[in-house]
Amino acid sequence: MTGVPVGEARPVGGGDVCAAHRLDADGRTLFAKTLADAPEGFFRAEADGLALLAGTGVVAVPAVVAAAPDVLVLDWIEPGRPSPGAAERLGRDLAALHDSPVEAWGTPGRPAFLGPLPLPSPDARLTDPGDWPAFHAAYRLLPFLRRAADAGAMADGDVRAVERLCARLDEVAGPPQRPVVIHGDLWSGNVHWSATGRAWLIDPAAQGGHPETDLAMLELFGCPHLDRVLAAYEEVRPVPGRAARTGLHQLQHLLVHAVLFGGGYGARCGQVARAALA
Repeated sequence: MTGVPVGEARPVGGGDVCAAHRLDADGRTLFAKTLADAPEGFFRAEADGLALLAGTGVVAVPAVVAAAPDVLVLDWIEPGRPSPGAAERLGRDLAALHDSPVEAWGTPGRPAFLGPLPLPSPDARLTDPGDWPAFHAAYRLLPFLRRAADAGAMADGDVRAVERLCARLDEVAGPPQRPVVIHGDLWSGNVHWSATGRAWLIDPAAQGGHPETDLAMLELFGCPHLDRVLAAYEEVRPVPGRAARTGLHQLQHLLVHAVLFGGGYGARCGQVARAALA
């Protein structure tokens, strides 16, 4: 289906959503991820996101070899171990990425996904720095809040706390921020430490977004040498007051986790929303 001649295929670890394989293809080593009954545009969206990141010229991402409705084939990046030097370069790379302007918030005109969940964007292009609070509330928080509430993953009080935050987001959003290219799902599992000594970005939900979202996601579940990553980033691109807004920028991903996994994530969403308004 992809036109890639494949010899041996071996399963490898590849995340919670897709099956992953290492392919030997005519003397070339490739990585393939598959998902039966994938949502329409699922792998095309990831390929487009990788292209958006690659187009900045400032971060390392695997090249797309082929994309089909049920499979994505990428160059194989030999894994290595995280190191302080690689972490510092990652911080500088992310700072450069977040200085890469993009036309609008979100992904207008193309599909996007956060994990297996559709990531909506407005039909009209929102471009103004002042549009971020309304965009984030309407397209990054409320859709997942509704899904979590409908699934019974959040108590009514926690739902109301997030709704209050969405209504007052402009009060706590910090300085106006133009839309820039972000990875969009930058937890530590989407940082691939390579044998070459550089960190590569994989599995993006790349879009026009707020740079603090990427940094907050790195902090949410931890990252090797995180202190080095953030210090190197701040040397290039200082972000005054960011620490007070970290929870705000983690909330989208906590809501997604509430939808997918339930458990204590719903309560944590309520806690984060209350803290953001405190």
